[in-house]
Amino acid sequence: MTDTNTASATSTAEAAPTYQWYAGGQWRDAPSVFDDFEPYTGKVYAHAPNCGPEEAKIAIKAANDAFPAWAETPPVEKARLFFKAAEIVRRRRDEIAGVLARETGSTIPFSTFQQDLVAATMEQAANWVYLPKGEVLQSNLPDTHSVGVRRPLGVVASFTPWNGANILSWRAVLNPLAAGCTVVVKPSEYAPISAGLMVAEIAEEAGFPPGVVNVVPHAPGAAAGIADEFFASDEVRVINLIGGVNTARLLAERAGRTLKRTVLELGGYNPMLILDDVDVDYAVRMATFGSFFHQGQICLNTRKIIIQRGIYDEFLEKFVARTKTLPSGDPLNPQTIIGPLVHQGAVDVMDQRISEAVSLGAKVRTGGTHEGLVYQPTILTDVPYEATAAHEETFGPLVIVEPVDTPEEAVAVANRVQYGLTSTILADDTYRAFELAPKILHGIVNVNSPTVNDEIHAPMGGVRNSGWGRTGPDSIADFTDVIWINATRSERQFPF
Repeated sequence: MTDTNTASATSTAEAAPTYQWYAGGQWRDAPSVFDDFEPYTGKVYAHAPNCGPEEAKIAIKAANDAFPAWAETPPVEKARLFFKAAEIVRRRRDEIAGVLARETGSTIPFSTFQQDLVAATMEQAANWVYLPKGEVLQSNLPDTHSVGVRRPLGVVASFTPWNGANILSWRAVLNPLAAGCTVVVKPSEYAPISAGLMVAEIAEEAGFPPGVVNVVPHAPGAAAGIADEFFASDEVRVINLIGGVNTARLLAERAGRTLKRTVLELGGYNPMLILDDVDVDYAVRMATFGSFFHQGQICLNTRKIIIQRGIYDEFLEKFVARTKTLPSGDPLNPQTIIGPLVHQGAVDVMDQRISEAVSLGAKVRTGGTHEGLVYQPTILTDVPYEATAAHEETFGPLVIVEPVDTPEEAVAVANRVQYGLTSTILADDTYRAFELAPKILHGIVNVNSPTVNDEIHAPMGGVRNSGWGRTGPDSIADFTDVIWINATRSERQFPF
C-alpha cells in the first residue's frame, strides 16, 4: 500500500486510507471522496478524491503557470529529474506492485514487470529531452538563413487507464514532459491511485517543479465535468487519451470543435497469424502468453489466432490443454497467472459475448465460467463474423481460433476488422513473414514475437480504429509545433 507518511494519504489501522488530490505542488482536500474497491476481495482499498470542474480549473492554471519555466528548463536538468524518478520507482518497486495488485487485480508478476518497465522508460526518456531540436533549411532567396524549430505546445490533458495502470500513466506523462509540456492527469475511476496519485507522489519526491505534473481523480460517472473544463480552457492544447474507441470518438469530435490536438492510443483486435511451418509447441506457448497475459486486459492481447488448417487440430488440442493449467485466483499470490477482472461490468461483457457467440454456432473449447470476478481463460472456435466477439475487442481472457487455407487468406481475415494496433506472424520462414508483414493493416507487426511486445524506444501506436500518435521518442512530434524562422540580410524586391 502507498506510504502513508506521504502528503497524499492518511489512514488508521482500522480504515482504508483517504487520499488528497495534487496540483501546483500541493496536496489538497477534495470536495468529497469515493470508495476505491479491490477487485479480488471486494473490500474498500482507499477513499479516493472526487474532483470536479473547479479542481480541474486549479490544475490547468497550475500547469499553465509552470509551462514557460518548464519549457525553458535545460535538458540536463529535466534528465536529472527523470533519473531521480527512476531511482524512486526501483526503491518502491514491491510497494507499488502491491498497490497495483490490490487496486486493479494485476497479478504480482505483471505488477512488478510494470515497475521495471516504468523505471527503464524514465531512464530512456531522460535522453528524449534532447530531441526537440532545430533543422537548417535550404532557401531559394539570397542572403537568407532558414531554420525549423520545435516548440512545446503547452498544457496536455492526459486521460490514463486502469489496465497496465502504472506504465501507461507514466507513458502519458513522460512523453509530453520530454517535449517540454506540462501535464494534468485524469486517471481512470477504477485506478485513481496507481494510474494517477502515485505518479504525483513520485514526481513530487523526485523534485519536479510545482505545476509540471497535476492529478485530478474522480468518482465513477463524474468524468464529464473535468473533461468539460479541459475543452473549455484555451490553455489546454492537447488531449492525450489512452483508452477505448468510443471515448476517443467523443473526445476527438469535441477537440475538433476547439482545434485542440489529440493523441489517441486505443484498443486493438490483435491477430496472431500462424503459418504451417512452425514448431507447434512454441506456437502454443506464445499464444497462451499473448492471449491471457493480465487476464486479457491489455490493448496488446491476442484476440484471434488465425492458423493454417494443416496444423489446426494439433495446435488447438495442445492450446486447450495448456490453457487449462493456468493458475487463477488471488493476484497477490506470486503463482497466480489469471487474476480478477477489474469490475463486474467486465465479467458481464465476457458472459454476453460468449453467450452470443454460442447462440450463433460457436463452440467453447475451455473456460466460459467464472468465480467472483476471476474469469477462466476461454477459447472459442467456429465463431461467425456476425458475433460481436469476432470483430470487437473483449477486455478479458477470451480468444478465438480460426483455421484458414493459405497465408494470404490469413492476412485477409486479419484485415477484416477495423482495428489496427498490433499483430503477429509466426513462421519458420522469416523472409515469407516479412513479405506478408506490410500487407497487415496494423501499426505494429511482430514476426515471431507475441502481440504483447513493448520496446520503449520503438514507435508504438495504432492505425484506423486503434488511434494515432506514437510513443517513445517519436511522440515528440505529437507534443510540439514546428516553427519556421527565416532571416534575410539583403533588401527584398516587391512587385509594387
